[in-house]
Amino acid sequence: MIKRELYMRRIRPFIGLDLIKVMTGIRRCGKSVMLELVKQELAESGVNPSRFISINFEDMQYSHLQTAKALHDEIMARAAGMDSKVYLFFDEIQEVKDWEKCVNSLRVSLDCDIYITGSNAKLLSGELATCLGGRYVEFVIYPFSFAEFLELYRPVAPNVPVEKAFRKYMLSGGMPYLANLGFAEEPSRQYLRDLFNSVQLKDIVKRNRVRDVDLLERIIAYVMANVGTTFSATSLAKFLKNEQRAAAPETILNYIKYCCGAYLFYQVKREDLQGKQLLASNEKYYIADHGIREAVFGGNTKDVNLILENIVYMELRRKGYEVTVGRTGDKEIDFVCDKRGEKLYVQVAYLLASEETIAREFGAYDAIRDNFPKYVVSLDEFDMSRDGIKHRNIRDFLLMDEWN
Repeated sequence: MIKRELYMRRIRPFIGLDLIKVMTGIRRCGKSVMLELVKQELAESGVNPSRFISINFEDMQYSHLQTAKALHDEIMARAAGMDSKVYLFFDEIQEVKDWEKCVNSLRVSLDCDIYITGSNAKLLSGELATCLGGRYVEFVIYPFSFAEFLELYRPVAPNVPVEKAFRKYMLSGGMPYLANLGFAEEPSRQYLRDLFNSVQLKDIVKRNRVRDVDLLERIIAYVMANVGTTFSATSLAKFLKNEQRAAAPETILNYIKYCCGAYLFYQVKREDLQGKQLLASNEKYYIADHGIREAVFGGNTKDVNLILENIVYMELRRKGYEVTVGRTGDKEIDFVCDKRGEKLYVQVAYLLASEETIAREFGAYDAIRDNFPKYVVSLDEFDMSRDGIKHRNIRDFLLMDEWN
């Protein structure tokens, strides 16, 4: 179990407060481990673990607690014998009907500190916000970064150079359980396929009552094939029509929204940097874990430029940046990043193999006149920084603590 200090630093200030701590993210990205890390920290600070009440709602032994009333009664009964603060840990809470009413009632009637996890963004939209507006803090948990992957891959392959480890990361991604499989290729692929099927069935089809599963599968395949590529619902509708599948753009958008709600995809809007406005059409989408793409769809080595972009995008999210795609005139900047007013610009390329490529990647910044950091990252080993624009090897970029 690695410490995942990036997340613990964010959660730590809220431990012990009466705000509900909500951890969300794609299924199996390590949310349950975060609950264990919080428990570990509490125990080290002197809290007796007998005051912890933990329930994982994917465990069949708790199926009788999957209504708000049953769960509320159970917790009140178990807390009755405790004369001080209790610590409640609810894993995959979305399995409980009307859970938010139960959690709110516990918050009001019990001296408690509550931590919940869930694999669906609906957790925080209508359901949570209505009942608990202003009384919760959300932490999105992501699959392993390259640095976290290295921490667990090193014991398996101690002498592998970092370049080879990165190639492994490009193919297998950052799902934590792969470490238990020793990162073996075939078992990892099987695990990721099964995980993808589980996300598709439980968190997308079942939760949103999707009737046309075949259409959903085609849309997911299209988005996976086109990660990091701008497209519109209309262009996707035309593509499906050529495949003899008619679908309205509204339906397509809804299905993609369900996928984003299950944290399978992330939508990135485009921004006109001169007009300071978001553009209405042609968003980009990235996948939460590029290893899932390789296992289900294949082609990560063929689409290396898109995969590198995906990896960088997810790292920017991990570090807490809001990210858009920037446009200035006819030029596009891959990532315009903002964290509390601090900006960062990032261009991603596979290799700066020709003068033309170098001019294009560095030239994207020609119209940007501010002094915020500007990066071009690629797999090149030599530093090609110029005109105040920093060039970094992508591995080094991913392993940096701060980009400034």
